[in-house]
Amino acid sequence: METAIKLIPWGQAEKELWLKEQHIKRSYKDDVLTKIEKLKSTLDVINYGALSYNRDRYPLFFIKSRNIDKNKKTILITGGVHGYETSGVHGALSFMQNQVQNYVNYFNFICFPCISPWGYETINRWNPLAIDPNRSFRENSPAEECSFFLAAMKSQQVEVFAHFDLHETTDTDNTIFRPMLAKRDGKEEKLSEIPDGFYLVGDSAKPQPEFQKAIIDRVRPVTHIAPSDKDGNIIGDRAEQEGVINYDKKKLFLCGGFSNAEYITTTEVYPDSPKATDAICIDAQVAALQGGLDFLKTK
Repeated sequence: METAIKLIPWGQAEKELWLKEQHIKRSYKDDVLTKIEKLKSTLDVINYGALSYNRDRYPLFFIKSRNIDKNKKTILITGGVHGYETSGVHGALSFMQNQVQNYVNYFNFICFPCISPWGYETINRWNPLAIDPNRSFRENSPAEECSFFLAAMKSQQVEVFAHFDLHETTDTDNTIFRPMLAKRDGKEEKLSEIPDGFYLVGDSAKPQPEFQKAIIDRVRPVTHIAPSDKDGNIIGDRAEQEGVINYDKKKLFLCGGFSNAEYITTTEVYPDSPKATDAICIDAQVAALQGGLDFLKTK
């Protein structure tokens, strides 16, 4: 007679052991802060806090267009909510460096390029407390990355018109992060096939299919769009159109669900494709922003 194996959620000891196994693999200062510094000549750069894990190492900054005009609609760009999703960080920075001036006559911009710098340096989905920031954008958040962001956005006193949250889906989602989630929570995690290509996650409450399609069409010349699987799904959820699925973002406390923005999208670049390079992944993030913004010019 077989005996079922009982999965036991982690306690504090297991979380501390996991943390000891994490190591710095790249530099937030060299890769991100130096690029933010260069933006000060054309954009406003605001320090909105520092992570308590190491305040000197992890200061937090957002960037915004100068001369905010209350008659213009505000665009929010977020990257690095999951620090290991590299092109989200560098796509946001590339857009603010090279493209934002083409759009400042139409919109105000606020950009948080790297919400989770510890995650960036250790190439992690979680923060040091083994918390996923992108399930924690809520009042009294257990993740300080989210608390700092929410406080900073509240201080700006703006109504977000459109929110672009820049992410990646990687092979390590299935080989590292979901198996680790199963261990942390003490319950089995169903693994879905990692799609080979770019896709979007809209908000089921405000799906805006024409907006999502405009983004997909702009990205297609840069990188391939993820196909649906044999069941018509992408990453386990029904594809509503080519390369687009929807989540209930508020219910899941995702970054894209924190506001009441009319237009919301989460980009998902696939960096592990044999057809992709680091440069292509960054260009795909920038193209997604351009496609969405060109659509929104008429709204």
